[in-house]
Amino acid sequence: MRHKNWIRSLEISVLCAFVICAAFSMTAFVRSCEVINESVLRMHVIANSDSEEDQTLKLKVRDAVLQAGADIFDGSVTAEEAERKITPRIDELTRVARETIAAEGFDYEVKVTVTQEYFNTRTYEDQITLPAGMYHAVKVVIGAGEGHNWWCVMFPPLCLPAAESRAEIDAVLSGDEVKVVESSPEYEPRFKILEWFGQLKEKLS
Repeated sequence: MRHKNWIRSLEISVLCAFVICAAFSMTAFVRSCEVINESVLRMHVIANSDSEEDQTLKLKVRDAVLQAGADIFDGSVTAEEAERKITPRIDELTRVARETIAAEGFDYEVKVTVTQEYFNTRTYEDQITLPAGMYHAVKVVIGAGEGHNWWCVMFPPLCLPAAESRAEIDAVLSGDEVKVVESSPEYEPRFKILEWFGQLKEKLS
């Protein structure tokens, strides 16, 4: 009987140790994800609908906005600076987007904002995974904004042709954060836990 109690106590101790380690691991993971959320500036372009025409238009509007703001969308504007540096150009970017839409034969309204927006866990070009959370974003909504979206990372500049992803990430994030963005959601269940809590928080708020 004493032997069985000893085995039971050992099992409970091992389980408690596992739970404590898992809690510490999750806490550290969440902290790293929060740093990533605060450090990254994203661009989010949402099409009017999922029709082929609207999806093609979305990409043309994206290109026009990026070209018009080439001097600010060059990877140098950080997430912290986004609102201060990009907001003064919102009217100009909106005008360019509206002109592009009209030139393509549509009359959709368009809204360009610098905002904080919740994103689910997303992987960019099968290399970089951004954890779920609130991010600073340049958001372009075309018409009803009910179509599939295009998103990219403006800072560090992962969606710019000349950007070298690893070098740019290493310059912005620490070793722990780099490990997170280089993880695969398929093998990292903590991404799903974080996303579940984030979605619940968004619904409650």
